[in-house]
Amino acid sequence: MMMTYAEPLSPEVDAIPVNIAPRRPRILLAASGSVAAMKFGNLVHSFCEWAEVRAVVTKASLHFIDRAALPKDLYLYTDDDEWSSWTKLGDSVLHIELRRWADVMVIAPLSANTLGKIAGGLCDNLLTCIVRAWDYSKPMFVAPAMNTFMWTNPFTERHLMTIDELGISLIPPVTKRLACGDYGTGAMAEPFLIHSTVRLFLETRAQSSSSNVQ
Repeated sequence: MMMTYAEPLSPEVDAIPVNIAPRRPRILLAASGSVAAMKFGNLVHSFCEWAEVRAVVTKASLHFIDRAALPKDLYLYTDDDEWSSWTKLGDSVLHIELRRWADVMVIAPLSANTLGKIAGGLCDNLLTCIVRAWDYSKPMFVAPAMNTFMWTNPFTERHLMTIDELGISLIPPVTKRLACGDYGTGAMAEPFLIHSTVRLFLETRAQSSSSNVQ
């Protein structure tokens, strides 16, 4: 899907003093291949209530996402969109444009596979290319979802330590009956918790910035 951009304002327009309400936060929501991606529509709707939202999904996540349940006007990007609008040098590159556009990135669910890719610096799809190009002065949140034995695997601990060093914030999985039938830790945090965590972070930061200005 082609991205649209507003034309730059002329100097004359820029010089006119007007009271403009603060723009809404720009949230880039992403889903990787986990059964928990079934809840992605829920998550998108909760963020759309107060933020500008665009979404990135992996090929594996589409097996679980009900596209009909997503907002009709949502920009939804897949791997097929990565180079579809690029024909020559100088054309925009989607993973760079999305990285520039977003104030915050939230990956929910984050699968064990995508966690490993991020920790290893791999970038073989649209989602991981955005992460590899990310400006870590901007926040990124991840909400893992995987089987308990995958969650407790030594590789997972190493990978979590690596992404923590990058400054990525973890929204930990919870303990419950998993999709595979096992009971244990590994289920993605509920969408309302992911939503409230990110919103509280942004509102707290905004209040802090306002206090510093005063």
